[in-house]
Amino acid sequence: MDWEVFSFGKLRKENEAARAVTNRKDSEKEAYVLQLKKLLSERYINLLYNKTKLYWNEKTVERLHEIRIITSGLSKAGLKPAADSLLASSAFIQALAINDKLEGNSSAALIKLQELSGASAFNFKSALAHFVKPVVFIVEKKALISNSHPILTSLKHQVDFYTAKSAIENSALLPSVHFLGGVSYRGTSINKNGYVSGKWKDGFANNANNFIAGVGITWNITNVLTNSIKSKGFLKEAESVENLHTQYEQSMQADLAAAQVRISQQFKQIEKATTALKQSDDGYKMYLSRYKSGLIGLNELLQIQQLFEVAENQLLEASQDYWMLIAYEAELTSDFNFLFTNL
Repeated sequence: MDWEVFSFGKLRKENEAARAVTNRKDSEKEAYVLQLKKLLSERYINLLYNKTKLYWNEKTVERLHEIRIITSGLSKAGLKPAADSLLASSAFIQALAINDKLEGNSSAALIKLQELSGASAFNFKSALAHFVKPVVFIVEKKALISNSHPILTSLKHQVDFYTAKSAIENSALLPSVHFLGGVSYRGTSINKNGYVSGKWKDGFANNANNFIAGVGITWNITNVLTNSIKSKGFLKEAESVENLHTQYEQSMQADLAAAQVRISQQFKQIEKATTALKQSDDGYKMYLSRYKSGLIGLNELLQIQQLFEVAENQLLEASQDYWMLIAYEAELTSDFNFLFTNL
């Protein structure tokens, strides 16, 4: 038996190094889970974007179908040229073609979300309404990057590991104190009268026991220079990772501040885009009435229809950008509560 009773902190430092490795792996796992949450959020936002775009394009198809019916009636009555009927039909068919494309995009987005989440069905009807009418984001809820962020924590544990490894190499320069002990057990098949037995069990008879105990010191002085260089190398590694930690923290803090400013401005864009869409809708209805009365031509009405679609697309893209920024901010703060609650 060899029991190392004193090693000048080597075993303690080895335990610290092992604990630092374990903690770092746990932090890396948390960082990976955080990335998965962001990826899942982005795919969900993409699904809502495509579903809303499909729904709105179906409304466009309905409007163009109405224009086509009106134009066909006016053309048959001789109030509009036959070319108008063809032009209205062309616009309607183009909208149908876009609808087919959007259905494909929507189905593809759903498949990607199912692949990551593992769920086969989703109830996102309420989320569709929130997608283009988001709740205002409160910037003050997170002003600073938390020191407990998994990425920063992983780097901190890496610093602890290199620091402990440096201490281990320094401790290796010192001796170790051991408690040594041994026990001997012997048996013979010769009995007390001098007769020898050939039986196997008699080989354990007439046994003799003894033991030895002592204290020893071991000191490896051949690697003194090598261990000293290794220790300095680990300290440099720790210093490098610590600088990387500072760089990451500053970069993430700047990204967070920038994201929160962009989120605030993006919400203002959504408010203005919503107002523009409402005005476009009202204007389209007015021009449709004028077209029915023969006060304007088909080209003018279709131009108004296109302006209406532009307003819809601007609101959709602004909403998508807004929620993508929310997902990015959630990853930086490791807090997805606002996103999961309001979408």
